[in-house]
Amino acid sequence: MRLRSATALVIANMIGAGIFTTTGFQAADLRHPIVIFVLWVVGGTLALLGALCYAELGAMMPRAGAEYVYLRETYGPAVGFMSAWVSLVAGFSAPIAAATKSFVIYLAHFFPFLADDPTVGGVVAVIDVIAVGLVWLLVGIHMRAVRSGTGFNDFMTVFKVGGIVLIILAAAAIGRGDVANLVTPSPSFQELGRTDTLAALGTSLIFVMFCFSGWNAAAYVASEMEHPQRDLPRALLFGTATVLLLYLGLNAVYFYGASVDELAGQVEVGLVASRSLFGPTGVSMVTIVLCASILASASAMTLVGPRVYYALGKDFAPFAFLARTRRSGAPAVALIIQGIVTSVIILTGRVDQIQQYAGFTLTLFASLAVSCVIVLRVRMPEWKRPFRAWGYPLSPFLFLAVSGWMMFWAFQGRPVESILSLLTVLAGGLIFALFGRRGSSGSR
Repeated sequence: MRLRSATALVIANMIGAGIFTTTGFQAADLRHPIVIFVLWVVGGTLALLGALCYAELGAMMPRAGAEYVYLRETYGPAVGFMSAWVSLVAGFSAPIAAATKSFVIYLAHFFPFLADDPTVGGVVAVIDVIAVGLVWLLVGIHMRAVRSGTGFNDFMTVFKVGGIVLIILAAAAIGRGDVANLVTPSPSFQELGRTDTLAALGTSLIFVMFCFSGWNAAAYVASEMEHPQRDLPRALLFGTATVLLLYLGLNAVYFYGASVDELAGQVEVGLVASRSLFGPTGVSMVTIVLCASILASASAMTLVGPRVYYALGKDFAPFAFLARTRRSGAPAVALIIQGIVTSVIILTGRVDQIQQYAGFTLTLFASLAVSCVIVLRVRMPEWKRPFRAWGYPLSPFLFLAVSGWMMFWAFQGRPVESILSLLTVLAGGLIFALFGRRGSSGSR
């Protein structure tokens, strides 16, 4: 995999359902567009700091698996195993579930019957059935040769980045919006108390970090890159910086086209804003771009996730089945298991619940991985570091401090999703205690 494809993988993983849905959830909680813009800048800065740290770790250990490898080498096989377990449930399966459900919700613009949320046999929503079908379509695509899956991902990434740029430019040039929306808070903004505001900030920042969660994507396929020690840091940093600019532009489009109250609680914020900006024809064009963007993100995560489980299968004998591949090189068993887990999540949660659950869990393990930079600098100063995190030690310490603050207040605002995240981690520890102790290999 070359630098272009690795960068495309980062961008494709990051730009997915989150940016096209979470602004509505943030608007409902925070009620002020300027505060929301500041949070996106904070989230982007945090992602860049994380990318710097992952770049150092990835250049040191250019193997498939990313934080699974870093945590295993730093804290031992148990923590590494829990990281891989979290990647399966919350790291990839949950975001893919949120992306495919959001994709179908946006499709309701072309198929209005979906907006009524009909059910099949009075049990399963049609939206969920279609989303599950889409998951297995992507599994089928990536069951083919690795190169064909990467080519599909590159094409979809170019399409969606170009489409997003066109939406931003079109909104600025011909959009019928109101600039005042960009700075005008909801009348209810003054009613927020201090505790409610802090909880809303923590919860909203978790949503933001969910949107940025793909900043580490290229690290998962480091072993498949032609020049990982040179290109991995470039892919992580360039991809993250590009996405930050696109996210700020899209949020400007949303608030230019609709007030904070009009966006509050809406899942399909792109449609809400584009109706007033572009009219009926423009809405259809925007919907196509947004659907393609969400599909590309789901595809990228479907491609990347099984590489983590593959690394787990190589290291732990009881899970060797995860390392089985087809002749094409695709990790077939890992893809199928990921598809099953994703399908279960689709059938059991709303989009906002899935995003908050995944965001909390990913932030927790990203923080653990970033801490590896500090620990290894102290414990293993002799290891070769082709890339060193800029601004060390400030960069990892700042990432850890903001992440800790965010998780504390997110727990206050969304206790159910946060507790489920911690239970997921605990389940990984129990599984390791029961099965994972046998056959641990693959150290540096």
